[in-house]
Amino acid sequence: MAIRLVLCLALLIPFVSNSPASSPDIAPKIDAIFKPLISGDSPGFAVGVMRNGQPIFSSGYGLADLNTKISITPQTGFRLASVTKQFTAMAVMMLVHDGKLRYNEMLTEIFPDFPAYGSKIMVRSLLNHTSGLKHYEEIYEKETAGAPRDKIRQLHDADVLQILEQQTSGSFPPGERWEYSNSGYAVLAMIVERISGKSFPEFLRQRIFEPLGMNNTVAYVNEKNEVPNRAFGYRRAADGKGWTFSDQSPTSAVLGDGGVYTSIEDIAKWDKALSAHTLLSEKEMEPALTPVRVEGGVKLSDGSESEYGFGWFLDPYKGHRRMWHDGDTSGFHTSIQRLVDDNLTVVVLANRTDVNPRELALRVVDLYSK
Repeated sequence: MAIRLVLCLALLIPFVSNSPASSPDIAPKIDAIFKPLISGDSPGFAVGVMRNGQPIFSSGYGLADLNTKISITPQTGFRLASVTKQFTAMAVMMLVHDGKLRYNEMLTEIFPDFPAYGSKIMVRSLLNHTSGLKHYEEIYEKETAGAPRDKIRQLHDADVLQILEQQTSGSFPPGERWEYSNSGYAVLAMIVERISGKSFPEFLRQRIFEPLGMNNTVAYVNEKNEVPNRAFGYRRAADGKGWTFSDQSPTSAVLGDGGVYTSIEDIAKWDKALSAHTLLSEKEMEPALTPVRVEGGVKLSDGSESEYGFGWFLDPYKGHRRMWHDGDTSGFHTSIQRLVDDNLTVVVLANRTDVNPRELALRVVDLYSK
């Protein structure tokens, strides 16, 4: 009983930065947002706040693994899901910086065997979700309908490319409208491999993660690398009283659209690099932060309007200029919110799917932003 009590208490202890930029009076207010959402035996959250490129708050709430009862800390690795797209976009932009790729390069120039409809799909349109590529998830779901779950293999980025090469057209002509596309970002990962001659995980490791000291960040490939201090994903049980292990799906091995695992500690280093333009100059980052303009604009799943660049949504929050992205996959929900002019970033990583990390992150933003 005493050991269990200590474990439960440990779940509630925030790992607050000792940075002089910290605001100790805000830490209890952040705790008040997240502590009511966890219990002694629930998955939870890692939360980080960065100001001027420096971490000023980091905390873990709940369990990373319900079997071992390991607590979440700022070093716990979460699957980012679609927050990965900013890393995929950066990899592509670095190849443009290297002079090995052009934003207006067509898909068929890179993959000569791709069907003719790819002759009008530019790298730029893959980055900003205007390519018109069909959704690989929907195609695969139809192909495997009725198959036993244990007979459905996990897809990889190369499989996505192959699926799209079997199509004779996209859903709409490239550039005609905006439609969020995981297919486009899986193809971008394959472009990185084709142009660089390295595997996508290796390119990210050599060009982004290692230079920034993100030593606990990986594009996860089963049996080829490991996620340090890994959190496992869960969803609410059908009866609403417990948790069901939900760590992987048939699309979880696709990397370009969502396969990076990282921690609050490491993502703070990524945020600092974005602020300091460590990887690309401010001028070279401009395309990523330039909203795409198409008829009908950019609409989120809830019908609200937004804007999109390369791997980032770009609409303001309460009048504050913002770049942001959410992630949603089997067992994980994530969000990064960067208020550019405020030099403020809030990240919420959850290994559960019954919460909205964007709403939670913005509640934290409200504590710091005026």
